[in-house]
Parts: sequence; C-alpha cells; structure tokens
Amino acid sequence: MMSIKKIELLVGLFVIFGIIALFFLAMQVSGLSGMSATNTYHLSAHFDNIGGLKVRSPITMSGVKIGRVTKITYNQDTYEAIVAMKIEKKYNKIPDDTFAKIVTAGLLGEQFISLDPGGSETFYHNNAQITVTQSALVLEDIVGQFLFSKAQEGAGQ
Repeated sequence: MMSIKKIELLVGLFVIFGIIALFFLAMQVSGLSGMSATNTYHLSAHFDNIGGLKVRSPITMSGVKIGRVTKITYNQDTYEAIVAMKIEKKYNKIPDDTFAKIVTAGLLGEQFISLDPGGSETFYHNNAQITVTQSALVLEDIVGQFLFSKAQEGAGQ
C-alpha cells in the first residue's frame, strides 16, 4: 500500500494541475491569450453612438473574429466616440472602403464591430481610419420612436 505522504503528494499535484488547466481554459474563453502586439496592426473609426460597446469587444468580418477593440475615447470637438481596434496581421486585405457598424449579438447580447468589405483594390494599412461607419442601434431609442409614432397616429384621429 502507498504511504500517506505519497497519496497526499499525488493529490496535491492533481489539484495543482487542475488549477493550471482551469487557468488556461479561462484565458481561452476570455480571449486574453489571443493576439500579441507583433502580429497585429491598428485601425480606428469614429461613431456618433457606441451604445454598450466595450474595450476588448470583438471585431468581425463575415462572422469571423479578426480583432478586438483596444481603446474608446471621446472627441470633444466633433462629439464622436473614437474606437481604436487591433486587427490580426493575417487579415491585411481589408478594402479601404469597408463599412464598420456596431451590431448586437442576439436581441440583448454583447455589442461588437462588424466590418462589411467594400470593393476597393487598395487596402487599409497600420493606423488607418475607417471613414464609413454606422452607430449602434439603441433598443430604448427604437422603442421610444415606435411609441411616439403610435401616439402621433392616435392624436391625429
């Protein structure tokens, strides 16, 4: 039979390996282990309203995650939000007439940036700015507009 010290050592090693495995699983799920700074380039875009977009929100193109939001700032001169993005270098053929829009995953899910490629033969380079954007649709604003239009219809009768 194994001695108690050997059993305690094996249980301890098992627990340590379990904690390490959980740590790596958490890193994969959260996306923290994703892109290194050397394998990326930077783009930015200006939006009138970013809704619930957050730093580290995904950037997708045709449904494929190609990057993440790295920084969100506010321009006091133009009254716009400036979103800085980090894109993986392997996705370096994004046409310079690409359309950036903030969309929601599902009805009440997290918001992310979706890039719809244009047809240009020239591509964005590091530190370029996406000029064609569509701001986030805020559910409360849409419901408010719907109710206001229904109230207007009722008042006109």
